[in-house]
Amino acid sequence: MRTAPGNPSLEFRYMRPFKPYTSDAEIAAIGAALISRTLPKAKWTHAAHFAAVLWLIACRPDIDAVQALPCIIRAYNEATGVANTANSGYHETITQASIRAARVFYAGRRNDCLYRVCNELLGSRLGDPGWLLEYWRRETLFSEVARRRWVGPDIKEAVLF
Repeated sequence: MRTAPGNPSLEFRYMRPFKPYTSDAEIAAIGAALISRTLPKAKWTHAAHFAAVLWLIACRPDIDAVQALPCIIRAYNEATGVANTANSGYHETITQASIRAARVFYAGRRNDCLYRVCNELLGSRLGDPGWLLEYWRRETLFSEVARRRWVGPDIKEAVLF
């Protein structure tokens, strides 16, 4: 397992090689299982985060991802034994940045199959969790403040945010 750059206590379990999704049903199953808190913890990867966000944006317009996803992830974490603390569990800035990035990415691809959009997103620079470090200093992104509330980029601004 690799650790987050500059923060050895934060593990990036989602750095495993990505296996492309093969159907929209697979994406929907991840999103639904996240909401129902039945997604196996080992399947809550970087790819699954983006799959769930894209599914919410594309298939669940009744759920405002920006407002609802923080509660959904916190509840999921608790259901799988992950504490939401000052240095583990839910991370507001990473979640909100990912939602914004996924929205922008999806906007130009609405007519494509969702699994293909997700695979394309994961094949882009967003597929590397380190993309956030283009916009935030490590110490800012991995701070307790950024975990608890939105903290804007402190290296460079982006259209995504």
